[in-house]
Amino acid sequence: MDLVIDVRGLVKDYGAVRAVKGVELRVGGGVVFGLIGPNGAGKTTIIRCLTGQVRPTAGEVNVLGVDVNKDPVGVRKVVGIIPEQESPPSFLTAEEYIHFVGSIRGVRDVGEQADFWFRKLDFTGERNMLCKDLSRGTRQKLMIAQAFIHRPRLLLIDEPLVNLDPLVQKVVKDYVRSYVKGGNTVFMSSHLLEVMEELADEVAILNRGRIIAGGSLKEVLSGRAHLEDVFLDLVGADHA
Repeated sequence: MDLVIDVRGLVKDYGAVRAVKGVELRVGGGVVFGLIGPNGAGKTTIIRCLTGQVRPTAGEVNVLGVDVNKDPVGVRKVVGIIPEQESPPSFLTAEEYIHFVGSIRGVRDVGEQADFWFRKLDFTGERNMLCKDLSRGTRQKLMIAQAFIHRPRLLLIDEPLVNLDPLVQKVVKDYVRSYVKGGNTVFMSSHLLEVMEELADEVAILNRGRIIAGGSLKEVLSGRAHLEDVFLDLVGADHA
């Protein structure tokens, strides 16, 4: 299998606290991979290690052939990132931000791409508003647009549907499905089990910094109707 993400023995300490404890991850191309776990399990830390935003304490992290520990800037050039907290620069308008990202990413048809995403996510009316004046939901739409604009082979999303209304959620979910069918990969982190059950081809369950189950969605479900049943069995008692 041609690995898009290859993580071996990932450890991350914050002072005396070990947030990630020897995580192993292998993700191939053309899938939606879901990392699920309760709040504080280490999901966001893993994504930040994958994107070079946080340096691991130990372990190897390879993303799209880039050794992230050696070249953290290089990996951010080739992936798309949607962080948990939307944070476009306050002094730019939505359209200016899209064009700014497009110029950095070398997107030649940035104007067409901007028009597409403003229409797709239904926020054309806000394209000339300053980012600081946008609602949280609109800022999330903007972060989705900037992540996809250079058509990356790998997109990493932390809580993908936060602040979005049901209509926009459906648009995003449908687009993610079509994007992956084109051979791209989406790595999602969330504690919303119904989202993962609907979208993910493969999942890993993270608890207290360790992966306690993983595989195809069918394998992890193991005959159960819903991810919630598996999750509560594996994680629930530990947090009771």
